[in-house]
Parts: sequence; C-alpha cells; structure tokens
Amino acid sequence: MTAHNFSPLAERLRPTTLDDYIGQKHLVGPGGIIRNMIETGKVNSFILWGPPGVGKTTLARIIANSIEARFYTLSAVTSGVKDVRDVIERCTRESGGMFASARPILFIDEIHRFNKAQQDSLLGAVEKGILTLIGATTENPSFEVIRPLLSRAQVYTLKSLEKEDLQELLERAIKKDEVLSRREVEIRSTNALFRFAGGDARKLLNILDLLEQSVAAGKPVVIDDDIVTDRLQVNPAAYDRDGEMHYDIISAFIKSVRGSDPDAAVYWLARMVAGGEDPKFIARRLVILAAEDIGLANPNALLLANATFDALQKIGWPEGRIILAECTVYLATSPKSNSAYLSIDKALELVRNTGDLPVPLHLRNAPTSLMKEMGYGQEYKYAHNYANHYADQQYLPDGLQGTQLWTPQPNPAESKLAAYMRQLRESSGVRDNSAATPCPKGLDGNGQ
Repeated sequence: MTAHNFSPLAERLRPTTLDDYIGQKHLVGPGGIIRNMIETGKVNSFILWGPPGVGKTTLARIIANSIEARFYTLSAVTSGVKDVRDVIERCTRESGGMFASARPILFIDEIHRFNKAQQDSLLGAVEKGILTLIGATTENPSFEVIRPLLSRAQVYTLKSLEKEDLQELLERAIKKDEVLSRREVEIRSTNALFRFAGGDARKLLNILDLLEQSVAAGKPVVIDDDIVTDRLQVNPAAYDRDGEMHYDIISAFIKSVRGSDPDAAVYWLARMVAGGEDPKFIARRLVILAAEDIGLANPNALLLANATFDALQKIGWPEGRIILAECTVYLATSPKSNSAYLSIDKALELVRNTGDLPVPLHLRNAPTSLMKEMGYGQEYKYAHNYANHYADQQYLPDGLQGTQLWTPQPNPAESKLAAYMRQLRESSGVRDNSAATPCPKGLDGNGQ
C-alpha cells in the first residue's frame, strides 16, 4: 500500500472537475449559474450556504482549477484581519489586480465566524476586483454576514445530497477509489448507511472508510444495515450542532410549532438546549416562525418572538431557556396563518413576470414644477379626506388592477380584517369630507 492510500477516502475521492461533482444540479447542472460562470470564465464573488459535507470547498476548488485562477484559502476559525490583508496584498502583487485575465480566488471557510472588522477588511478588495471572494457557511448569511459584503456577493444555497446522489457516490467510491476498487465489496442494504450519512457526502465516505478498514485483507467488505449500525455504535440521541442532526432537530422543532403541538415543540427545544445549540439560532427561528406560520392570525406572536430575541441577549444563559420555552409554547398554541408569507411570494412572482411597471401618475411624488406640469400627483385622493379614511382609486400599476395578492385565511383575526376591507370597498363613493380634513403638506402626491 502506498503512502497516498493512508489519506481519508473523502480526500482520495474529492472531484477535480465539474463533471465528477455530485449533487447541486440547480447550480452546476446544464444552465446552472455556477456552470455558466465556469464556462464563460467570468466568476463573480459569492457565498455558498448549506449544511456540512455537500461540496462547498470542493466546488470552490473546481472553479479555481477550471478557470486557472490562483487559489487562496483561509479558515475563519483561525484567521484574522492580518491574514486577510496579507492575502489581498499577494493578490494585488501577483495578479495585477482588476486587470488580470483570471482574478485570484480567496476561499473563506466558515465565513460566518468572521467578526465585522474581519468582514470589513474584505470589502475594498472585492469592490475593486482585486480578488474573487468565495465564502462558505452553514449559517444563514442574512444574520451572520454584514450587509455591505452581502451586497457585493451573491448567495447560493446548497442542499443536502439526495438518496440518488448518495447512491451515485457509493458506486463511484467502489469502482474508482484506488483502495476500495481492489477489495471485494458486497452491498446487501444501504438504508442505515444513507440514514447515518444524512445527506453528507463526507460522512458517507468516512463510514465506508471505517467499514473497509475494519475488515481484514482478503475478506469481503459487506455493507449491511446491521453491520453499519454495529460499526458506528452511534448514540441516536446525540446532537451534533454542526452536523445533520442539527438540521433534523430544528426541522422537527419548526414543524411541531407549525403543527400546534406544544409538547413536541418543547421537547425538541430541550434537545437543542441540551446539545449546546446557539440560543440566538433558536430565537431567530422563533421570529421567522411567528411571521411565516402564525402571521396575521395573531400579530402579537411576532411582537413576543422579537421580545424573546431581545430578552435572551439581555438575560443570557441558562435562564434564557425559560424565555425560549415561553415563546415556543405561545407560538405552538397560537392560531396559524401563512397568508402574509404566501402574499409576498405571489407578489414577487408577479414582479418577475411583469417587470418594472411604471407607477401610476396620480401616485407619484411631484417635488418640482415640471413634474406637476407633467401630471405627477394629479387626481390623487387623500384617503383621510373620505369617510372611513378610504378612497376608491387605483393603487396597482396599469394592467394589474384587481389583482389579489393577499388572500385572508379562515381564522377570527383575518376574518375580521377581511370583513373590514369588504365594508370599506362597499362604502366607496360616499361624499368627500375634504373641507373638514385638509390634506397635510407633502402627502397629496404634489410634493409641496
């Protein structure tokens, strides 16, 4: 056995071309944005967001190899501002800066662990095109990456590998790996192997490595549910805050709250607390839950969730667990509605399909005389001048009149809102009360 064979299977089998890359077809398949970048040689800065073991680092290396760009890598766990500046200086010196044919690539693993100062140190180099930044994170970049950096780097989401992807990876390892290809491998069942892998390519290959090393030379390597479970000796109750269990349990927590089961929700909360999950991660999920799944059925839920996030930062740990539990139970037992969530997605789809439609003239602001002459703000009806503070007029762009984006759902709160809106619309056409209520300056669309 050569010295090279002592390297882990995951490293031996790491793909070097896009054709060998498994998974993430939405990004690297035909027409995928990253495949298009590689084919055109024009790679812009971006951040890869996804669970461990789905190919973030591998994809960054493939991009660098494909466009023949210098590749620098830093770990946010061990690197500081000085390390970032050193790499930027090298990129500037070696590549000729923004005029180079292939900009150097700086890959930063776990970029969410960089503090604001460290992230700020990247802005100038990314802005000037001195380097192409590729970041990798398992945490939501919206919360962990500063806004100026997000505005300069697109975010692409990577998904856990599907069963078909894991099957393809397994077959490739058996056929092409220099060690496994020389062994007799017998596949009896793969349920346990895929379950323990949990969509993580690295974990699957590490399990295969363990199975191969546990069998003496000359004997077949058997892949079987019982054998895999016995070899791993996994504690099913373990919580790995950086692995697939993290995603499974937060998923169960979210679905329990959404499904109005307070007991299950508190149980999964306890699993996360006992496992050392970041309390802020849980609190953020509660805020999202309050808006996405409870919404207008109980708007107070968002207020409580936001107060939970604030209180958690003031109180700290371990008392913070009580605050999380109160919010969890409240959200789980609250009426549910996703009408606001559906409305914004429907509106975004409408915007994508219709483009940048012009604002109707009567809704436009008119800060100058020329704009007034052009009709900006004319015929605008100031709602407070009308009965019930409602004026029947066109608010959507031309061609979209009558489009319904928010559909109230059958719960007491939204039924009340829907009834109120029906009442307003039925009352349109009542007399103008403008003499009693003059329009405040600047609010009538005429600017002055």
